[in-house]
Amino acid sequence: MSNAYFSNPLIFLIDTTFSIYILIVAFRIIMQWAQWEYHHPIAQVIIKATQVPVKTLRRFIPPLGQWDTATIVLLFALTFIKLFLISVIQPDAYPGFFVGWLLADVFSLFITIFTFSIIIEVVLSWVVPPGTQNAISPLIRSMNQPILKPIRQITPSMGAIDLSPLVAVIALQLLSMLVLPLLLGQV
Repeated sequence: MSNAYFSNPLIFLIDTTFSIYILIVAFRIIMQWAQWEYHHPIAQVIIKATQVPVKTLRRFIPPLGQWDTATIVLLFALTFIKLFLISVIQPDAYPGFFVGWLLADVFSLFITIFTFSIIIEVVLSWVVPPGTQNAISPLIRSMNQPILKPIRQITPSMGAIDLSPLVAVIALQLLSMLVLPLLLGQV
């Protein structure tokens, strides 16, 4: 049996476990940025899932302005641990500048979150009848509003068709294509 027989499932388990929790921590940062209602059930799940490590880090890391620096440090620390563990199991997994891979992983996470949230908002606008709400619509709308609002101001009106989500997704993907190679030193 090759080393990959055991290392691949272990890497999958580490990556999946850490990525799920890192996603929850990222949503805690987004909650603050998008000014989600903290009494919302989904927001409460995110807060409860991350409260212990964030509260511990807050003892040592004060907030900077309106940003919860402890949550940001937690996000980067968890990403670092995930990448480090994977690189211990598979040393050639992250060649080059390790900090670049760390920044690229976090950057890619947020690009993915916002791309999918915009797609979900569009799909919900098609399937949820006008005037009705579901639990996730207000959260996604407030999360995407800072991205979509400036685009809506510069894109021409097409009547009932809103092209701003398409423009935003294309812009996010272009940004990813331009920034990730820089972070990974692949220019």
